[in-house]
Amino acid sequence: MNQADAAKGPLTGCRVVELGSTVAGPFCGRLYADLGASVICIEKPSGDALRGMGRQFNGKSLWWASMHRNKETVAVNMKSEDGRRIVRDLVRGADILIENFKPGTLEKWGLGYDEISKDNPSLVLVRISGFGQTGPYSKRAGFGIIGESLSGIRSITGEPDRPPARVAAPVTDYVAGLYGAFGGLAAMQERHRTGLGQVVDVALYESSFSMMENFVPTFEKLGIVPTRVGSRLHGHVPNSLFPVKNDEWIHIAAGNDTVFDRFAVAIGKPELLDDLKFNSGPARLANEEEIVGIIGEWTAGWSLNDLYEFLVEHDVPAAPIYTIADVFEDPQFAAREMILDVPDDEMGRVKLSGIVPKFSHSPGSIRWAGGAIGKDTHAVLSRELGYSDDKLHALEKAGAITSPADPVTS
Repeated sequence: MNQADAAKGPLTGCRVVELGSTVAGPFCGRLYADLGASVICIEKPSGDALRGMGRQFNGKSLWWASMHRNKETVAVNMKSEDGRRIVRDLVRGADILIENFKPGTLEKWGLGYDEISKDNPSLVLVRISGFGQTGPYSKRAGFGIIGESLSGIRSITGEPDRPPARVAAPVTDYVAGLYGAFGGLAAMQERHRTGLGQVVDVALYESSFSMMENFVPTFEKLGIVPTRVGSRLHGHVPNSLFPVKNDEWIHIAAGNDTVFDRFAVAIGKPELLDDLKFNSGPARLANEEEIVGIIGEWTAGWSLNDLYEFLVEHDVPAAPIYTIADVFEDPQFAAREMILDVPDDEMGRVKLSGIVPKFSHSPGSIRWAGGAIGKDTHAVLSRELGYSDDKLHALEKAGAITSPADPVTS
């Protein structure tokens, strides 16, 4: 079965070739695939780096199973002339090509946009790299965490008395993938008007920096350099973790004036609403330590579950700190189908995170988990390019392609 047979969703009919590696590029492709696009993932015969990342089950990367769901996997040796020709031929019929190599790599392979767009002038090329395709840093190697370090966001992440922290997930890579997917669709919309494709240039450091937008005018106008504030949110008070009984914690986000009004009444302290130190957002920010202390003293007398139910009942945004085990038990995640049981060729079944966003008339689907190296090499090249069995075997022998039964050569 191929994607053309089974796909459904708002992007059904969209054809994507993915040359991405690790997270940012593949996540961009995964978003398209979840929503029905036909995505052909091209990886090197020895397998992408993601296959060696994260936890394994029976020798298979569980991260790969999720990231490359709904994609057809083709193993091509890009070091060979035949391999590069295969990619160029596949791109000829594509709407979008995704890549996240170091700038200049496609050009070195003879697959730069000026070349491949000759055969397909409507092609949209989504390029994701550490520092973008231009500028003095463009040739530098970069991962998402490197972009985060330069963007300023790590300088405000963590406890004030400790070194800068990180979120224990590749947030910037995922954000860059989102920007890439959004940019690719915007370029396709433009193509409806002009008939021409274009290059979408996404940089990891810019993707991270975009989340610092609040602090740009603040620094320019006020000269304020934000620092680490732990679990709090700059400029929004109260919005932090608060202690409860048994050394547990709850996060309360009541910084908006209307929410704070409800919160103050709910906790039996309506006098806070008449206090000039707390009756507005700027006032609470100026007196943050005092109001946080008042709230913390009140929460400390509650058990976590009782306080959570109380705050939900009074329409105050609050939440305990879930683990992944808690997520599996939560009825909201179940009702919204955010954990799905998916077929997998190697494991039988595997649970994967669900699809975001939801669509009322044309929802996407997860049809299969990411497969073995080169699982679809023969099927894709036969269907898309009309290759005969003899030609496929000749390409295997030459080391240009690999299927699961082939030895890994590069």
